[in-house]
Amino acid sequence: MRKRRRSKIMAFIGILLLSISIPTFVAGEEAVQASLHQERQTNIELMDILQNVKRFTYDSGFHFEYPDAVRGIYVTGNSVGSSNFENLVELVDTTDLNAMVIDIKEDHGHLTFKPEEGSPYEDIATNYISDPEGLMELLEEKQIYPIARVVVFKDSLLAKKRPDLSFTQNGEVWVNNKGEAFVSPFEKEVWEYNVEIAKMAAEMGFQEIQFDYVRFPEGFETKDEELEYTLGDYKDMDLNNIKKRVEAVSDFVAYAREELSNYDVDVSVDIFGYAATIEETPGIGQNFSKISENVDVISSMIYPSHWTSYFGIENPDEEPYKLVSEYAKVENAVLGELETPPVSRPWLQDFEAPWLYSGPTKQYGKAEIEAQIKALYENGIDEFLLWNSGNVYTENVDYMIGK
Repeated sequence: MRKRRRSKIMAFIGILLLSISIPTFVAGEEAVQASLHQERQTNIELMDILQNVKRFTYDSGFHFEYPDAVRGIYVTGNSVGSSNFENLVELVDTTDLNAMVIDIKEDHGHLTFKPEEGSPYEDIATNYISDPEGLMELLEEKQIYPIARVVVFKDSLLAKKRPDLSFTQNGEVWVNNKGEAFVSPFEKEVWEYNVEIAKMAAEMGFQEIQFDYVRFPEGFETKDEELEYTLGDYKDMDLNNIKKRVEAVSDFVAYAREELSNYDVDVSVDIFGYAATIEETPGIGQNFSKISENVDVISSMIYPSHWTSYFGIENPDEEPYKLVSEYAKVENAVLGELETPPVSRPWLQDFEAPWLYSGPTKQYGKAEIEAQIKALYENGIDEFLLWNSGNVYTENVDYMIGK
């Protein structure tokens, strides 16, 4: 884990300060004038550095140690504000789990907390997390590692407020078959909008920003010609539309990491598992290697229920161990080609998939969760996250099985 520590930052600032020479007055008018000029220049340089020091040394007041390996669960803002949160805290506190991925900007585009008065984000804020400081104090006390989830390009609120940043059809904002709207990864205004939210999360005390829905809508390659949207800076690039989408998504990730580089947080991205199995996805714009090169953590969503028979497994949902094991081999090979690979921390399935079955649904309990974890460990992947959209997780799981 390439964690940026404040001690290293302060050392760097110290070197910068020492590198600026302090003017010395010597005899002669020209020498004095030169010295005064140097002093003015020095003062300007010092002011610039001191302004940056605030950014380099921003301290939320909360301190967390990175765990031996992150083993976490997904938590909605709604859960944080409900009685269920006590159960989730107890689950993490009394098991080998040690982290929570908490919604800060959720799937529809709402913030899950109230920003400061006058913030441009006030109108998209809910009050699910009514006491952000109290939340962080509790997590710090329990040493539950806090990760902020920020949903990026799936954003019905922003799309409907700003159709010019979205995809339209016949003059209306386009929505998918779930009624969800997306904003365009080609629009840098959208990049800035989301990264500013990420900065607020970092200032709250979150140790990692996890960007989700860093992509175009699913199946975009079949809608490309019928939807209306602008290409921004990518319009005149000598690339086909698939390559342009890949460039836009990859560039956003690089931009986000650079913008957050002074906040002492790690940056992670959720990505479709199948993106690791092909050079690049034709519609959604995800290139596994390019994204991985610009993050500290890559979190593939490898839920067995979401796969076809790609690995030669007829019903992957019924064979969680085999599916995860086969996927891990592919991912390890891809990441092994990178000069500085990120930490792999896949999302695992802790839910049922009734839509796959005409009869009884395969149940996901202790055995199925442990099978996925064991498959990761056996392939040298030590970190994982558990997904259940309702935040109800399987009990009595051995999260260190086989260790």
